[in-house]
Amino acid sequence: MAPKILLLNIFMLFIIISLVALNACCNIKASNVESEEYERDRVIRLPGQPKRPNVSQFSGYITVNEAHGRALFYWFFESQSQPTNKPLLLWLNGGPGCSSIGYGAAVELGPFRVGKKGADLEFNRHSWNQEANMLFLESPIGVGFSYTNTSHDFNNIDDTFAAEDAYNFLVKWLKRFPQFKSHEIFISGESYAGHYVPQLAELVHDRNKNSNKYPYINLKGFIVGNPETNDYYDYKGMVEYAWSHSVISDEEYDKVKQACAFRLVNWSTQCVDAMNIMFNTYNEIDIYNIYAPSCPKNKTSSSNLGIQNVDFSNTKAQNQRLGRMKLIIPGGYDPCYSKYTEAYFNRIEVQSALHVNSRPHINDSHVKWKVCNDSVFEKYNYTVFSILPIYEKLIKGGLKIWIYRLLARSVLMRPIGIRSLIMQVLMRPVGIRSLIMRPLMQPKIFRSLRSLYCIMPPQFERGQRKDLRLSS
Repeated sequence: MAPKILLLNIFMLFIIISLVALNACCNIKASNVESEEYERDRVIRLPGQPKRPNVSQFSGYITVNEAHGRALFYWFFESQSQPTNKPLLLWLNGGPGCSSIGYGAAVELGPFRVGKKGADLEFNRHSWNQEANMLFLESPIGVGFSYTNTSHDFNNIDDTFAAEDAYNFLVKWLKRFPQFKSHEIFISGESYAGHYVPQLAELVHDRNKNSNKYPYINLKGFIVGNPETNDYYDYKGMVEYAWSHSVISDEEYDKVKQACAFRLVNWSTQCVDAMNIMFNTYNEIDIYNIYAPSCPKNKTSSSNLGIQNVDFSNTKAQNQRLGRMKLIIPGGYDPCYSKYTEAYFNRIEVQSALHVNSRPHINDSHVKWKVCNDSVFEKYNYTVFSILPIYEKLIKGGLKIWIYRLLARSVLMRPIGIRSLIMQVLMRPVGIRSLIMRPLMQPKIFRSLRSLYCIMPPQFERGQRKDLRLSS
């Protein structure tokens, strides 16, 4: 019997060792598959890219809805130093309809800026990827290189639609880049991303509570700049800023105050006329940097969108679009940047280097990449007019929130308005009694986030470039 038992034990041991080896082999194979998948997205070098410093970058598509063929395009930069120890920061531009590639990455806070005429790239010494791993997302579908194979999807785009797709993107991106799952994650953006960012943060926050159904995402907070937050505070603040900076006269200011309730759902004809006076004045300067020269009229400009030729009758949808007509393109030091970025990202060799699909849109294979897609803006369903309840919920939920504002931008809330909004509407309901104000350039600001900050940068000199530094 003893030899039989010995043989049986040896056989069982052999089976166990084989299973362990097979499992290890499968794990290695799965790991290699994941590694190969994100390595296929690696960008070796872009046309016109500076030789130094070396930047580790990836770009490509994440399919967020298999049935409809919806895919969102991303551009990712690892931190320039110690990426394994730095947080992951997802960036969204607003609009709705504006590209985070064309503005966030290539103009504002990515490691490269597009040079004049779109001929080359320049290194941005204030890039946020000095202190974070930066993930730029073109969202929702129709923005930039992001697309859908189902045309009626464009009729359904609203805040909920955008948040769901962005959530699915983040889940699948972390599956493709599993090495970042354990990193602290922050969601960030500007302008209409004042809706996108808190709504996505809320979705992650809620689904993190249901770990049996959804994967856990290590979300720590969010960052918003010049955010659209509440229609009343946003548009009232814009008008007050115009008046306080002598863009409109006392008489024009009084007309707007008398005619407008600053709620997008009920703009009267008198309010439309009064607001048009202000917007027409802004056609002479750059609404996104009132201290900088404007782009020549024969070039694509961030301030020549004008609404004077648009027939706005007193309907809810048209009034909403009127209110947002001047908020859709974030500006910078050079108001002609949209011309440069469109020239660069429409180059075939650039799109090839970024792994862009040869047919990015369903209706027209020859469609040009644009910094802002007017079609998305026009079809977007505006259903949420205040994000403030989400702020209160997420503050109570322990998320860190950073709000900053650029003083040279006249859109949305002026400094006094944003301070009042935060104190009266956000902080007091959750028991926060003091407001900490710090310059944007102050060291260690990113890692010193507590619960809620309103970041106010120092006054810019005329013509100074709009740089956002993220320091540690």
